[in-house]
This record gives sequence, structure tokens and C-alpha cells, in this order.
Amino acid sequence: MADTFDVLDVSVEEDLLPLTALLRSRGVPHRIYEEEGRQILTVFAENNVAPVRELYRAWRAEEVTISVERGNRVQARAPSINWRQGPVTAVFAVIAIVVFLLIDVAGMQGLIPWLTFLPVDIVAGQIVFYEMGQQYWRLISPIFLHFGWLHIIFNCLWVWEFGRRTERVLGPVNQIGLILAIALVSNCLQYFSSGPSIFGGLSGVVYGLLGFAWVAPLLQSRWDIQPPPAIMVFMVGWLVAGYLGVLEGLGMGSIANAAHLGGLLAGAALGALLGVLARRA
Repeated sequence: MADTFDVLDVSVEEDLLPLTALLRSRGVPHRIYEEEGRQILTVFAENNVAPVRELYRAWRAEEVTISVERGNRVQARAPSINWRQGPVTAVFAVIAIVVFLLIDVAGMQGLIPWLTFLPVDIVAGQIVFYEMGQQYWRLISPIFLHFGWLHIIFNCLWVWEFGRRTERVLGPVNQIGLILAIALVSNCLQYFSSGPSIFGGLSGVVYGLLGFAWVAPLLQSRWDIQPPPAIMVFMVGWLVAGYLGVLEGLGMGSIANAAHLGGLLAGAALGALLGVLARRA
């Protein structure tokens, strides 16, 4: 009997029909059998193990869709943006975009003091900060401030990339709580790090969602939402570059490094907590 190599070990309730149809269409010899209430997918060539496993991961993470087309042709392609995959995530991104357009395009600069972490005014040509008082929305509102087209585009794309993953397993209500908790931690840490200043952006939330999406599946295997390792390396490299001053040296302005780090740690901690709770449920 030819050697076989195990690729997947999943519940018998999981429908692997689309995946096996795609593997057949691509000429990948394989078989699926049941053992003790589990489905085992094996291949007959060791060099197919990693590609099939990655295809399965991308399919379950909704990074690719598998469809049967005319003539029983099976295709895998990147899905089009579907806002129903992450309505809460989409709403946060849209609010940030609207705020950016109002301030930078429509010229409504008067909105800025309402969104900064501390109330701010210009007195005799100097920026003056005041106590927050009971204006508690300011603990969150800086995430909607962005300073340039690259800033808003970069943040919204990454928020969608990571947020739709976390929202898929958490649901809309928990997603709101996750984003607000990350925003609170990242904004406060940035304030305690830099003192009174004007900072903003969704990047702290981006790193928090990244941290959650990376850590939670390590503790709850059913949450198949981990980004590809290359993305994790890129994002952590970007964080390190910020702390080393490389990004400022490239003319990208002041970087809210503490917000990035705070968001990452908060998201990772919440991912660990909720991952453990979900596994015990």
C-alpha cells in the first residue's frame, strides 16, 4: 500500500466536500476516512501536505472561496468584500473615513478638538490642553482621527483584514466590546507615554485585532482566524521600525508607538482570556 501523509483531522460534522472537489480538480491524490468520530484527510505525496493544509486554512478563514462553476469546474478565488462578514468592523471603518473626509476634505477643522484625548485649544499661538473632566468619550474618540490619506487607507484596510476574522468568531456585540477595550488601552497607554499631545488613528485597534487573531486560536482551535505568518512578521516589523525611529526618518511623521504596543498586548491578552473561556464552554 502506498504511503499516505495525514493533513487534516477534523470533526465528522464538518463538510469537506468543496475542498475535496477542488483537490480532485487540481489532480491532488487524496482520501478521506472516518476514525473515532473524526475525519482524516490524507495525501499520497509528502510535498502536498503543506499546500493542502494552507488551502484548508485559507478556505476556513474565508480568504478564498471554493465554488463549482459551469461544466462542474471547481474554482478557488479571493472573495469580494462582503460587509456582512463584519458589520461592526465596517461601521468603525466607515466612521473613521467620514470623520477624515469632513476634516481634511470639507475643512471642518473644528471637529478635531472634540475628538482629541484631552480638550485642546490654541491660545496666543500656543497649543493648550485642558483636563478631560467628565468627557469620557475622549478615551475612545482619538481612534477616529487620521492625519493623511495614507494613514486612513492603511488603517482601514488592516482593520477590515483582522476585524472580519475576529467578528466571525465573536459576533457583533462582543466585537464592539473588543474594539472599545483595545481602543481604551491603546489610547491611555499612548497618553501616559507621550503626555498631552494630539494623536489618533485606528492603528492601535489594528494591532489589538492582530494580537487577538493570533493568540486566541492557539487556545481555541475551532477559531481558525490566524493571519498568515508573513503578515504577523510584517506588522511586528513595522512596530519595531516605529520604535527605532525608522518610520519618522522616512518622513512618516510622529508615530504613536505606545498605542500600537498597547493595542497588541491588549488584544493578545483578550485573545488568551476569551480563547480559554470558549474552550471550557
